[in-house]
Amino acid sequence: MKQTFTIGAFAIITDAENRILWCLRTDLDLWNLPGGTVENGEAPWDCVIREVKEETGLDIVVEKLIGIYSKPEENDLVFSYKCRVVAGNLQNNEEAKEIEYFDFNKLPRNIVHKQVVRVKDYFDNNDRVVMVKQ
Repeated sequence: MKQTFTIGAFAIITDAENRILWCLRTDLDLWNLPGGTVENGEAPWDCVIREVKEETGLDIVVEKLIGIYSKPEENDLVFSYKCRVVAGNLQNNEEAKEIEYFDFNKLPRNIVHKQVVRVKDYFDNNDRVVMVKQ
């Protein structure tokens, strides 16, 4: 039996004050890093560029792979990238009802915990790619 996986790609985008960009989802009351599921035939780094544009209105470039996260119980593999904004303006849409930068030490309570761990990895391990089972 052939095993299938879901692949996700998420952006870690900082502003001039080193705050992280988060999106408040419209389908759930949760803050999430911009990103999503890789489509058939799409590279994860292309996915994160597309998803950030769809969810935030921003054009980005991928600067660095931060981490690869395996979620074996869900057959999920997630890539986390450091990205930089090159154009665009923040705009709410059907996927994100609020978009905001938050200081890592002042995150909202209703936030995806696994993504908080990934942001911590960004701040703690800038010199290497993190590989973790979540």
